[in-house]
Amino acid sequence: MRKIVVYELLSLDGVAEDPDTFFADWDEAMDANLAAVIATQDAVILGRRSYTEWAQFWPSSQIQPFATFINGVTKYVATSTPLDRDWANATVLDGGLVEFVRDLKRQRGGDVGVHASISVAQALLAADVVDELRLVIAPRIAGRGRRLLHSLQSIQLESTRSEISPTGSLLVDYRVVR
Repeated sequence: MRKIVVYELLSLDGVAEDPDTFFADWDEAMDANLAAVIATQDAVILGRRSYTEWAQFWPSSQIQPFATFINGVTKYVATSTPLDRDWANATVLDGGLVEFVRDLKRQRGGDVGVHASISVAQALLAADVVDELRLVIAPRIAGRGRRLLHSLQSIQLESTRSEISPTGSLLVDYRVVR
């Protein structure tokens, strides 16, 4: 069975919205961490807002390793409206998000990533279909913005890895305990 892996950039107080405002430095350990996360993924689920923003930026980006990955990977977009921008390998997912993801998990293939899409990650966490959280936590308090774990019910996690990057970010991986 495929794993659903949520990868998010957070401030110390849990804000996931606009990570460029609280990540001042990016280092080689963070690059290696991201490369390890995406190396096992062959599909990504994005929300409508993330898709629209990313479809404007990533097709012409040279930021590696993510640009090559995100431009080539299959992208399923959770939206009820047609996509207004074309992007290679992107399609609107059929049916409801949770049902689609449950079906996707049963299919053959690699891990399925959820990147940047706060509402998608929250919905999948609430529905108990997420298998792993891979978080990069900045050494900064954002103070405001949408928080990834806001209003979720209790979820038991097991820490599987943690590392402090040279610029002070915490790289942590958790497995959802069922």
